[in-house]
Amino acid sequence: MNIILKPVITEKMTELGEKLNRYGFVVYKKANKLQIKQAIEELYGVEVVSVNTMNYSGKAKSRFTKSGVISGRTNSYKKAIVTLADGETIDFYSNI
Repeated sequence: MNIILKPVITEKMTELGEKLNRYGFVVYKKANKLQIKQAIEELYGVEVVSVNTMNYSGKAKSRFTKSGVISGRTNSYKKAIVTLADGETIDFYSNI
């Protein structure tokens, strides 16, 4: 089971990473904090101090087109904010 789906790379998360040593990831919906901590430590080889999780529900969206109104729904997902120990960093851009 793949627990970590992708890192969250936004302007806000980059600032949190630089200032507070926190990094964001989109994770598997049914993963708990212990599983997320183990997966981050194995994948990046860092020491995790704490894990905070957030569940985002999907929103109903609609748009107007020539053929009428198209309505749909965005996906729901779970996001984890991981705080690392002092001196530890994760470099997302090293594989580019």
